[in-house]
Amino acid sequence: MQTTDFAKLADLLFPAPLPAPQEWEERFPPRDLPEGARVTRFAPSPTGHMHLGNLFSAFMSERTAHATGGRFLVRIEDTDRKREVADGVAAILQDLAGFGFTVDEGVVAADRQTGDYGPYFQRARKAIYHTYARELVLAGLAYPCFCSEGELAALRARQEEQKITPGYYGRYAACRTLTLDEIEARLHTGDPYVLRLRSPGREDGRVTLDDLVKGKMELPENVQDVVLLKSDGIPTYHFAHAVDDHFMRVTHVVRGDEWIASAPIHLQLFRVLGFKPPKYAHIAPLMKEENGGKRKLSKRKDPEAAVSYYFEQGYPAASVREYLLTIANSNFEEWRRANPNAPQSDFPFNLKKMSPSGALVDLAKFQDVSKNVIARLSAEEVTEAALQWAKRYRPALYERLSADVAFTRGVFAIDRGGAKPRKDLACFSEVEDYTAYFFAPPREYDWPQNLPPAEAARVLRAYLPVYDEAAEKEGWFAAMRGLCPALDYSPDVKTYKQNPAAYRGHVGDVSTAVRVGVTGRRNTPDLYAIMRLLGGEECRRRLNAALLALSGEAL
Repeated sequence: MQTTDFAKLADLLFPAPLPAPQEWEERFPPRDLPEGARVTRFAPSPTGHMHLGNLFSAFMSERTAHATGGRFLVRIEDTDRKREVADGVAAILQDLAGFGFTVDEGVVAADRQTGDYGPYFQRARKAIYHTYARELVLAGLAYPCFCSEGELAALRARQEEQKITPGYYGRYAACRTLTLDEIEARLHTGDPYVLRLRSPGREDGRVTLDDLVKGKMELPENVQDVVLLKSDGIPTYHFAHAVDDHFMRVTHVVRGDEWIASAPIHLQLFRVLGFKPPKYAHIAPLMKEENGGKRKLSKRKDPEAAVSYYFEQGYPAASVREYLLTIANSNFEEWRRANPNAPQSDFPFNLKKMSPSGALVDLAKFQDVSKNVIARLSAEEVTEAALQWAKRYRPALYERLSADVAFTRGVFAIDRGGAKPRKDLACFSEVEDYTAYFFAPPREYDWPQNLPPAEAARVLRAYLPVYDEAAEKEGWFAAMRGLCPALDYSPDVKTYKQNPAAYRGHVGDVSTAVRVGVTGRRNTPDLYAIMRLLGGEECRRRLNAALLALSGEAL
């Protein structure tokens, strides 16, 4: 075709008036941001619930934007209506909010957008795509393709049989050579078509991708005449993302490394459109150890791959973010040790410090991280978070915790704060077991082997008369220690070495007997604080019940 034919073809394909490219450039000008500030985006398709890999890449995008004083936006890529699920957008936004993401602009609710670079739903941006699709037609870089699905399948089968690179390109692109008259005739009869890129790539060409995570890569240049607009006029992801990233002034794109194979197409599209491409950071998939090796985290096999798992188990959003930063930047743990109480946003996150190989998701380590996060919370914060979680997932537990919020807050206040707080809770689904003995006396007792029933009964029988609920901690402990001589308990190391059989324990055994009698457990937070919270009457009742269970008699 001649240049004049390209103009006629553009008028045939796009008969309705469209804004000129300059109008879009003026409507969406470069952002007024500090030098070095990055603009990133999370652009999911509403085709299902998020998984941990989605969350990871979204978080890396959000962190790199906010670590540089930039903007993080959410754009919904809703061009694939066949796979779209009901309430998909609302579910995605709910997940982002649940994990504490700060979204600066874009789609912030299923029916609400904010920002000057929208609309942020792709289907609402059709006029922008058509303007630039028309420009490519005018430049001879796009053409209509009338090939049916059957014809394309037959072409692929022939190519595979002949061991030729499959695809629609070069001499295998049948509609590349259609004349204007042939196209006009097909359009007149209403034949369906897609708009394809007339790729300027060469089969021996190479393109360089300077990736922020993987480093510099040399890839084959794209030669495929990829589809730009589908038969309904809606763009493909390839074309839409290039136009959208340009006009939303996105500077950095964080995405999974499965997109590396498409990078030559995307770089080519930016070039033919006359746009500067963003910087790409391709991150490896999250991995899991199995049978001595590693495999990709699986949505079908691994419950922790679904973001709903973390909500249902009651892991704080801060714990999930903390762990993701731990596996994202190797220097995060060192930074956290030096800044134990600093907000996560203070960490100088850097895409270049991400590992090019897949980060390992280790649930045991994640639980340790979460214990540290919860240990840093105040009693008020833990109480509020536990109540919110229980209200949604464990109504019976919620009723128990909310019946006396001050008492519940007292439970969580024990051993909280200070230089070495206890780290009992990794998630709020553990709260029911952790707090059980505060709300009901024990039904079973975990007596240690060195404290047989008869001995435990002897200790409790001696302790009950001296127990003083009003005593301060020092006096309370002194009463326990004072029982040791009468009980023939000697902590004398020399005596123990001379005759181990004669050694019958020390004050720790006394406190263990009381601890198990009150809580049923050997390992608990501070016993004095527990007994003060329960009150003297309740503690005596419990100790007598334990004595009765041990010896058949109570005081």
